[in-house]
Amino acid sequence: ALESYQDLRRRLAGELGLDPGPELTALHASILAGDPSERAPAPAPRPVKPTSNLPAPVTELIGRDHDVRRVRELLATGRLVTLTGPGGVGKTSVALATAHAVADAYPDGVWLVDLTTWDGRGDPAETVLSVLSIPDVPGDAETGTGARLAAALRERRMLLVLDNCEHVIEPVAELTGGLLPAAPGLRVLAASREPLRLRGEARWDVEPLDVPGTDDPDRLSRSPAVRLFLARAGLDPAPETVAAVAEVCRRLDGIPLALELAATRVPALGVAELAARLRVPRDRFGLLGTGPRDAPARQRTLTAVIDWSWRLLTGPERAVLRRLAVHSGGCTLDAAEALCAGDGVEPGQVLDLVAGLVDRSLVVRAPGPRFRLLESVSAFCHDRLREAGEEAELRRRHADHYLALAETADPRLRGPGQREWLLRLDAESANLRAALDSFCGDGAAERALRLAGTLTWYWFLRGRFTEADRALAAALDVPGEAPAGVRAKAAAWHAGLALLRGRAGAERVAEVLRDVEAVADPVERVRAQWFIASSMISFGDETTIAKLLASALGTALATGDRWGEAAVLSIRTVLAHMREETDALEHDARRGSELFAELGDEWGVLQAANWLIGLADMAGDHAAAARLARDGLRIAEDLGLWSDVTDLLSWLAWTSVQAGDHASAREQGERARRLAAEQGQAGEVFATISVAFAARRGGDLDEAEEHLRWLLATARGRQTEESRPPYLPMVLAELGLLAARRGDPATALAHHREAFAACRDQGSARGMAWALAGMAEALALDGRPGVAARLLGAVETTRRATVLPPSPSDRAELDRITAAVRDAEPDFDALFQQGAELTPEQARSLADEGRA
Repeated sequence: ALESYQDLRRRLAGELGLDPGPELTALHASILAGDPSERAPAPAPRPVKPTSNLPAPVTELIGRDHDVRRVRELLATGRLVTLTGPGGVGKTSVALATAHAVADAYPDGVWLVDLTTWDGRGDPAETVLSVLSIPDVPGDAETGTGARLAAALRERRMLLVLDNCEHVIEPVAELTGGLLPAAPGLRVLAASREPLRLRGEARWDVEPLDVPGTDDPDRLSRSPAVRLFLARAGLDPAPETVAAVAEVCRRLDGIPLALELAATRVPALGVAELAARLRVPRDRFGLLGTGPRDAPARQRTLTAVIDWSWRLLTGPERAVLRRLAVHSGGCTLDAAEALCAGDGVEPGQVLDLVAGLVDRSLVVRAPGPRFRLLESVSAFCHDRLREAGEEAELRRRHADHYLALAETADPRLRGPGQREWLLRLDAESANLRAALDSFCGDGAAERALRLAGTLTWYWFLRGRFTEADRALAAALDVPGEAPAGVRAKAAAWHAGLALLRGRAGAERVAEVLRDVEAVADPVERVRAQWFIASSMISFGDETTIAKLLASALGTALATGDRWGEAAVLSIRTVLAHMREETDALEHDARRGSELFAELGDEWGVLQAANWLIGLADMAGDHAAAARLARDGLRIAEDLGLWSDVTDLLSWLAWTSVQAGDHASAREQGERARRLAAEQGQAGEVFATISVAFAARRGGDLDEAEEHLRWLLATARGRQTEESRPPYLPMVLAELGLLAARRGDPATALAHHREAFAACRDQGSARGMAWALAGMAEALALDGRPGVAARLLGAVETTRRATVLPPSPSDRAELDRITAAVRDAEPDFDALFQQGAELTPEQARSLADEGRA
C-alpha cells in the first residue's frame, strides 16, 4: 500500500504538477498508523516456540552477493566470523542476509542479538538469555549468567548473530570467548567496527559499494552503488541519469546508508540538482571539516549526510525527529504523540509529521505498528536534543509515560488481557529499563520504587528473576523520600527474590517476614505474603509457611481479593501434597482453578492445572491427566511461558509412563528435556525422571541407568545437611529396581535403604512403603524370601494407612514383586501376616538383619 501511494504521488507531481488530495493523504496516514482495518489479523496458527528472531528483509540487498558468499564460506570452516567496517556500510545487512541463507544448517535456530541499546552495565550474557527466552533458575543465584548461558547452549547447533558490538567490545569478546569452547555446536557471526581479537576469529571487511572511475554508462549502471541508488530512488538507468547518480555515489563514498538517505531527496530536487548541491562544500561537505579529527572519514561523511537531511526538514519535523530519539527500541504512535508534542507541535500533528519522516527514510515503521530510528540517525538526533535544551525534560516525560504504562499493565497481567499485555511489555522492555535508569539517576526514589515494584510481576511471569532483583535493589538504593508502603512493597518482593534465587535461606526468614508485614495496602500485602511463601517452599518449615498462608488467605477473603485467594490456594496445594492430604489438595486445586478461570488469569489456571493433573494421575485416570496437560500446554505456548511448557510436556510423558505407553513417554520426555536444557530450567529433572522410568519399564536398562545416574548426581549436588531434593527417594528407588533387574541385590538394597531414610525424614509413608517393597525384591534375590514376605506384609499395612493409592503401573510393579517372592517362599501367607504387624521402621530393621 505504501509503495502504491508513493508511485501515485510521483505521477501526480511529475505529470500534472499536483499533490495528493486530502482523501489520499488521510489514507496514507491511516496505513502508517495501523488502522484497525489494516491490523485485523487472520486466525493465528497455534503458537510454537520460535527457532529464529531474524527480521524479514523488506528491500533487496544489492551489491553484496560476494560478501554473503564469502561469509558463508568462512562460517562453514570456522566458528567465529566478525564483519568489520565503518558505520552505515551495511554490516548488519550482510550479517542478516548470510544468516537467512544458512538458517537451514542450524536445527536449533539462528538468533539476532542487537546490542545497540546495551550500555555495557551488567553482563552481556543477560541480553543473550533474554533474546533466547531462557528464564532464571530459582535457587541458582551463585551460578554466573555466562556459565548458565553456556550450559543452556551446550547441546545446541545454532548460529548467534551479535550486532553492533563496537561500544561494548571487551565484555562481548569475553562472553564469546567463553561460549565457543563450552558449546561445540555454536557458531557466532559478529558485526562490529573493530574485531573481537579472539583466537580462531575470521575477519571479513565489509567495504563501501564500488563506483568505477569511468564515464561509461553501461559500466556505471552495473556498479553496485549506482544500482542501489537507482533502485531506492525509483529511477530508470538512462545515460544522463546514470552519470549524475555516479557523481552522487562517489561524493557519498558508496556508503549504503548515505545513498539511501540521499535517494529520498530525488523527488524534490532531481538527481542533477542533488549532485550540484553535493559539490558545494559550504552547502554540504563544509560540515565534514567540523567533525572529530580522530573519527574515521566515512563516519564523518555519514554524519554529514544525516545533517544535510536534517537541514531539509521543517521546524516541527525536526522537533518530532529529535524527540523520537528519547525512546529505546522504538515506540508506539501513542507514545510518539505523548512525547513529541509541545513547543509548536500539536498532538494532532504528530501522526502527519511522523508519516513524512517515514517517507524520508529517517523513521522506520515496524510491525505493531511501531516507529524507530536508524542507529546513526538516533545518535545524530540525541545531539540535536541536547542542543535544543530538551533532553532532561524529555527524559523525565519519557520515564513518567512508561511508569504510567507499567501501572496500567499490572492489573491486566492478572486477567483476560494477560497475553496482550505481556507482549506489549515485551516490546517496551528497553523503554521501561531506560525509564527506571532515569528515575534512579535523577534521585526520584518514589517513582523508581513504584516502577520496579510494579514490573516485578511481569518479570516473574517471564522468568527474569535477575532483572527483577537488580531493578528492585537499584530502586531501594535511591536516596530520598517515598511513601512507607511503596518502599515496603519493593523490599518485600526483593526479599522474596533473595529466597527464590537461593541468595538467602532460612536464616533470613524472620527479617523477610518483618518486611512483608510492613506493606500497608492489604491487597499488596497478600500478594507479597503469597510470593514469600512460594519462595520458601523448597526449604522453609511447613509451620511458618502455613501461618503465612493462613494470614494471607484471611486478608484476601476479608477484602474480597479473589486473585489473592486463588494464589494462596495454589500454594497451599503444595503443603497438602507434602502432608499427603489428598482431600485438602483436591479442594484447594479445584477452587484455585475456578477462581483463576473466572478472573481470566491463564497463568493461574496453569498453576492449578499441575495439581489437577497430579490428582487424576494418582487416581489412575491417565486419560484425564493427559487431557488436562494438553489443555495446559496450549495455554502455556500461547502465553510464551516456556518453563510451564516444559512442565506440561513432562506431565504428558509421566502419564504415558503410567499408562504403559513407553515410546510416547520417551518422545515427550526428550522434547521436554531439550526445551528445559535450552531454557536453563530446573524442569529438566522432571522430564528426565519420566524418560528414565519409561526406559527401565520398556527394558532399556542402559539408557535408564544413564539418566538415573545424572539425576542422582544432580540431587547430590543440591543436597544439604538440612534438606534433600524431594525427588531423591524416587531416583534411588528406581536405581534399586534397576539393580535388581541386573541381578545385583546388594546394590539394590543399598539404594532402597537410602530411599527409605529420605522418605522417613520427609514423613512420606507412601515412599517408605515403596522402599520396603524394593528391599523385599532384593532380599528374595539374595536368598532370603522369608524376610521378603514379612516386608511385603508391612508394605501392605503401611500402604493402606496412606490416603494416596498406588497408580496402576505401581500396582503392577508391586504385584510382580509379590508374585516372585510367593514363588520363592512356601510359607508366604503366614510370613506375610506376621509382617503386617510391623511398623515401617521395624520392617526396615528386619531387612538389615544379617547385613554384612
